[in-house]
Amino acid sequence: MEWLEAYQIPVGRGARLFVDWLTDEFGWVFDGISTIIGALIDALLWALETPHPLIVIAAFCLLTWLLRRDIVPVLMTAVGLLFIINQGYWEETAETLALVIAATAVCMLIGVPLGIAAARRKWLYSILRPVLDLMQTIPTFVYLIPALILFGLGMVPGLIATVIFAIPAPVRLTRLGIAATPKALTEAALAFGATRRQVLTKIELPYALPQIMAGLTQTIMLSLSMVVISALVGADGLGKPVIRALNTVNIAKGFEAGLCIVILAIVLDRMFRTGSGDET
Repeated sequence: MEWLEAYQIPVGRGARLFVDWLTDEFGWVFDGISTIIGALIDALLWALETPHPLIVIAAFCLLTWLLRRDIVPVLMTAVGLLFIINQGYWEETAETLALVIAATAVCMLIGVPLGIAAARRKWLYSILRPVLDLMQTIPTFVYLIPALILFGLGMVPGLIATVIFAIPAPVRLTRLGIAATPKALTEAALAFGATRRQVLTKIELPYALPQIMAGLTQTIMLSLSMVVISALVGADGLGKPVIRALNTVNIAKGFEAGLCIVILAIVLDRMFRTGSGDET
């Protein structure tokens, strides 16, 4: 095997040279992206941290009621967020929420149009599919390194890593929902003179809405699963106390912060869940 190792393909060296080239040639682009994303996160943090926590909880309960029209998820939202305040993790929860909301917004803004395009063009999905597989299967620590180099420490590289990890969900599920639209409906609409845009907005998107909402909830859950990993590159939030608890073998702090992450995931899942699986 020594002869095979002697002619090693320089994959790692090529990746390093590519990242160095990006840094040298397009550093100003990444600085601009970092500034825009940082401003978005700061605005979300201001909206979540400036009002009294009870006002924020009331706003989330109202949003839950508007989305679900059911008192049970509203009560779950109120009890869960009040428990987080009771444990003393509201500030970290607000930081995590800002990261999750920003990452989810970016994923949906990019993923839904990309999923629609992939459903309309099979050749595009054949190109996207291996890329999406790679984005979901490659260890997250691998792309944390270039994200850290290109965007520095803080919330921005954490958001970039989260988007890379979570964006396949809305792309795949949007494409699945659009592609599953019955051909008879689209053909009937076209026969009656509907344009392709009208078919999309009046038939395909309403039919695919449950799948798109499933993509939204999956994106939120995947974003929350990146909270602890994002803390390794300086992202604030509930991941930091988990990392500190791990470093100091503090079982109490680790369990408290981990339980807050779980509760936040349940609250957000129940808030946006739709379809026949609501009662499960």
